[in-house]
Amino acid sequence: MTPLGHRRLILTRHAKSAWDDPALADHDRPLNDRGRRSALALGDWMASRGYEPEEVLCSSAARTQETWAVIASAPLEVRPVLRIEPGLYQAGPERMLSVLKTATYPTVMMLGHNPGISEFAALLPARLPMDPDFRRYPTGATLVVDFQADSWSQIEPGQGSVMDFVRLDGRR
Repeated sequence: MTPLGHRRLILTRHAKSAWDDPALADHDRPLNDRGRRSALALGDWMASRGYEPEEVLCSSAARTQETWAVIASAPLEVRPVLRIEPGLYQAGPERMLSVLKTATYPTVMMLGHNPGISEFAALLPARLPMDPDFRRYPTGATLVVDFQADSWSQIEPGQGSVMDFVRLDGRR
């Protein structure tokens, strides 16, 4: 939980998706085995650090929804409100910010896609993480960024403080 006057965003790119069915529409692609392992590791990582979303804003794509379902199987103490947001599918940073501003809980997780999510992540903090993978925001990458604000509607680019950045690729 975040203190009063604080907002925390957990910004996650979906885990690795399958490409083995060329007839399947992009929106409908599921995760592959590596993606499932990565999402499970991400859920465990979040639980171990107390990154517990109270609200999840998830793209309507199959791979983002499956990423969240696997993360949610981790031992998280909070069971968040899940909002499937069709507008997050292939959204750019402006649309992502617009959706975020509609959030109602102090700790929010947003699951989306590149290139929009990497551009959005780069806009949020006052200082970017020093991680070489940050700019490309690979599958499963997650940024945790805090804001000094009483509501999400007050959030603007460049106001956030990076708390964490991780990339768990599920290769085991």
